[in-house]
Amino acid sequence: MRVVVSEFISLDGVVQAPGGPEEDTEGGFAHGGWTEPYFDAEVVGGAFAESLAEAGALLFGRRTWLTMAAAWPERAGDPFADLMNSLKKYVVSGSLEDAELLAWNNSERIPADRAVARVRELRADEGEETGRDLVVMGSPSLVRALLSAGLVDRLQLIVMPVVLGGGKTIFPADGTAHPFQMVSTITAKTGAQVSVYEPIRRPADEA
Repeated sequence: MRVVVSEFISLDGVVQAPGGPEEDTEGGFAHGGWTEPYFDAEVVGGAFAESLAEAGALLFGRRTWLTMAAAWPERAGDPFADLMNSLKKYVVSGSLEDAELLAWNNSERIPADRAVARVRELRADEGEETGRDLVVMGSPSLVRALLSAGLVDRLQLIVMPVVLGGGKTIFPADGTAHPFQMVSTITAKTGAQVSVYEPIRRPADEA
């Protein structure tokens, strides 16, 4: 499976709480819902629809999964929601109980200390999901770990024309360079820009 990360992101690299004021206020973050003025159904919505069309499964961190699980099941009947609800969901967590996973069908917990190893297994798996994407949304801590481990095969950034002045980011701060090349970019009338990148694999990465 190809690991595809799809993120709303500000000009200063913040991904925290794009959807609403109460989504994630950790660290005193007060700008929740900052994507709304720039959302474009054709370009931005189309980018997410394309990502899901290629998805064989979804991968979340605990906080993002909880937010999604509280929203999507009740939207049954909408084609986008039906696809989200039907896909296999993996959630990385060291605290979620099995009973809590029932809140969103087809959810399976990955222990936090097994996250990188399990994603590496899924990338190499030749089961029924072979050739499909493992799509990651939100989940900044998880994405940082995957980037650090060289396990991101495609990075789709929906860049909103706003500076937030601080908040959670997906980018590692470990001093290691991770080169990417641009695959495509498109700009919406709202100023939002959807840019897709793929890693430049070095010989050491393929070893």
